[in-house]
Amino acid sequence: MFRLLAFHQGCRLDREFLLAAGVPSTLGRGSESQICADWDSRVSRRHVELSVEGAVVVLRRAPEAANPLYVDGEEVSSARLHSGQSFVIGESRFELQLITQSDSPGSQPVQQLAIDRQLLQRIRYDDANKRIDVLTSLPAVIRESGVERDLHVRLVSLLLAGIQNADGVAIVGLTPDDRPRVFHQELRFETGPVLRPSVRLISSAMSQQSNVLHIWDDHTAGQQQFTQVAGFNWAFCTPFSDINGERAFYVTGRSVNDSSQSNEQRLHADIKFTEFIAEIVGSLQRERQLERQQSGLRQFFSPPVLEALGRDLDTSLLEPRECDVTVLFCDLRGFSHRAEEESENLTGLLERVSLALEVMTSQILRFGGVTGDFQGDAALGFWGWPLESEESPLNACRAALAIRSEFAKAQADPNHPLKDFETSIGIAHGRAVAGKIGTREQVKVTVFGPVVNLASRLESMTRELHVSVLIDEYLHQQIRDRMSPDEGRVRRLLRVLPYGMDRSLVVSELVPPELPSSSLTNHHLADFERGVECFLEGRWADAWKYLHRMPAEDRAQDYLAMLITQHDRKAPPDWDGIVRMKKKSS
Repeated sequence: MFRLLAFHQGCRLDREFLLAAGVPSTLGRGSESQICADWDSRVSRRHVELSVEGAVVVLRRAPEAANPLYVDGEEVSSARLHSGQSFVIGESRFELQLITQSDSPGSQPVQQLAIDRQLLQRIRYDDANKRIDVLTSLPAVIRESGVERDLHVRLVSLLLAGIQNADGVAIVGLTPDDRPRVFHQELRFETGPVLRPSVRLISSAMSQQSNVLHIWDDHTAGQQQFTQVAGFNWAFCTPFSDINGERAFYVTGRSVNDSSQSNEQRLHADIKFTEFIAEIVGSLQRERQLERQQSGLRQFFSPPVLEALGRDLDTSLLEPRECDVTVLFCDLRGFSHRAEEESENLTGLLERVSLALEVMTSQILRFGGVTGDFQGDAALGFWGWPLESEESPLNACRAALAIRSEFAKAQADPNHPLKDFETSIGIAHGRAVAGKIGTREQVKVTVFGPVVNLASRLESMTRELHVSVLIDEYLHQQIRDRMSPDEGRVRRLLRVLPYGMDRSLVVSELVPPELPSSSLTNHHLADFERGVECFLEGRWADAWKYLHRMPAEDRAQDYLAMLITQHDRKAPPDWDGIVRMKKKSS
C-alpha cells in the first residue's frame, strides 16, 4: 500500500490519499475521481490513472488530460515510480510513500542482534578489491548529487553493487511522529519479492543509533535453497547523518548455499562495509553542509569575521544582542526614473543594478563590515557586530569613501556599465540590536534600532544638500581625532532636525583626501567651516562671503546659499541655528 502526499506551489497540503494493490485510482479535478485535486486549475477532470503493482506505482496519463505530466523534469505519458519518487501536474507535486505497517516477512524476528563495532573491526573481507572499487566512487557520488533524491538513488545503487548478497536496499528515516519513512528503494531483481522494510528494525536502529540485524528465518544454508521469488529472511539497518536529518541504510536479502562461511559471518562483513560507507557519507555530508554554511556567510561577513567563527562555525557569536554599531546605508540616485526610462530593457537594468550592489557590498566586506538585507537598489552594511572594534566607525567611513571612488572611476569611463550611476550614502553610529535570523542551513543577518533609521535619513538628505556622503556628529569627531587626512576629510554642513524626528543633530560631509588634482582644497574646507559657524550664529551676510569662496563644481554650498538668499542674507528673528526639514527626503 502506498500513501500519496500532495504539494501545491511548494507547500504541503493537509491531504493524503491511499493507493492499494488491485484497486486502480484516478487523479483529477472532477468529483468522480478517487483522488480529487480540486485546488489546481491545471489538473484536468480526469488526468492520471494510478495502479499499485508490487513495489511500484504505475502512472498513465489520461487521453483527455489537457496539461502534461512530468517525472524528474521530463514530460511522460506513463511511468513506473518507487517509494520516494514524485510526479508533477501544473503547480502541484505528488509524492509516493510506501506504507510499512508490518515486519517482513510477517512476524517477530528469530534473532535481533545489535552489532558491536569492536566485532566488526575483526571482520576480514574475502572480496576486498571489489568493495574498494565501489568505495572509490563514493566521494564523486556525493559531490555530483545536486538534490537529496539524486543522492539517495546513487547511494542505493552503490550499495547494491558493493553488497553481492543484498537483494534490496532502501534509504529510510523516521517522521516527526516516529513513523518509518522510505525515501528511496531498489531491488536487484524486478521479479523478486516486494521490499517492505521492517518497522521494528528501523525503529530499533534509529533509536539506538547503531547497527541492528534481524534474522527472520533460522534455516542454515544447507537446509534450504532459496529462489528469486522466495521471501527475505534477513535485514540490517545502519544509521547515518544526512544534511536534511537522520537517515539509515536498510539492506535485506535471502540466505544462500555458501560453504565458505556462515551466513552470519558474511552478514557481519556486509554490515561492516555498510557502516564504513555510512561514516564516509556522514563525514562528507557534514563537510558539504559546512561549505554550504560558509558559502552563505561569505556574502555577509568579511574574512576576519569568518576566521573568528572558526571551521566549526561557532554561531553563538551570531546570536542577536544589543551593541554599539556603525550603520552605512547606500542607495542609487534616480533609480526609479531610470527604471521608467529603461522599461524596455529591465533585464539589462537589473544586471547593472546587481553590478552596482556588488561594488557596494565588496567594499563593505573589504573593510570588515557585515552586509545586511538588500532593499531594491540599496545596500545596508554595519560594523561593531559580531566582533567589536575601535576601528569600526572609521572602517565604515573608509568603505563609504571606497564606494564613492569606485563609482567615480566608472563615471569617468564612457564604456563602463555603471557610467551613469550615482550613489548617496548615510552613516550613523549608535545603539542597536544586531544578529542572525533563519535556519542552520541559511543564515541572514540584520540590525534594528533608531540608528538604522538615522542612517537612512542621512542618505536621503544627501540629495537636498548636494553631497555624496553624510555622517552624524559622533563620526565627525572620530574622523577629526583619529583618521589621517591622507584617508579622508570632513566638513560640518549644518544643524538639522530631520522630518519626523524629535532631536536635532549636526550633519557633516565625508570628503576624499586632498590630492594634486582636487578642486576642493583644505583651505576651501576651512573657509566653508567658517561660513557654517557664521550661519549657525545668525551672521548670514558673513556666511555668504565664505560660502562663495568655494569652487563652482562644489555644490555643498547650494543649500545654505539658497536659505540665505531667501531671507535677504539676514537670519530670521527667531533663528535658533536649526534647519527644520519640511518633509522626508526621497
